[in-house]
Amino acid sequence: MDQDCQNLKLENQLCFLVYSTNLALNQLYRKLLVPLGITYPQYLVMLVLWEQDEVTVSEIGAKLFLESSTLTPILKKLEALHFLHRTRSTQDERQVIITLSDEGKKLKDRAMDIPAEVLDASSCDMTTLLGLKDQLTKLRTNLVK
Repeated sequence: MDQDCQNLKLENQLCFLVYSTNLALNQLYRKLLVPLGITYPQYLVMLVLWEQDEVTVSEIGAKLFLESSTLTPILKKLEALHFLHRTRSTQDERQVIITLSDEGKKLKDRAMDIPAEVLDASSCDMTTLLGLKDQLTKLRTNLVK
């Protein structure tokens, strides 16, 4: 097989490796998040809020690389689950401020073991995963320039 054909083999595509790994990670997270009653995108939003409470929708969107139109239904569902509150900013009516509810703060305690469970499921050591994280971060940074 010539080099051009090798370049077009599915198994040689970085995008497919990232895509299929993402599918596997989503399956793992789905299993881990069922007891919490949230989905993976909802978990990502909660991670942002557990790091910093009282943030705008646009700040959450920037951290998660999500548009407001994608984020709004996720936030509405989390509000319906009583994990957060959405309020209009008094300084700028266009801004919506997201704050954790008491239930959202309690959910953090229930989610504490998830990173360790992901590490265990990966069968990798922490050093390997941190190196992979750094490489993927660099790749993403280069691609979004």
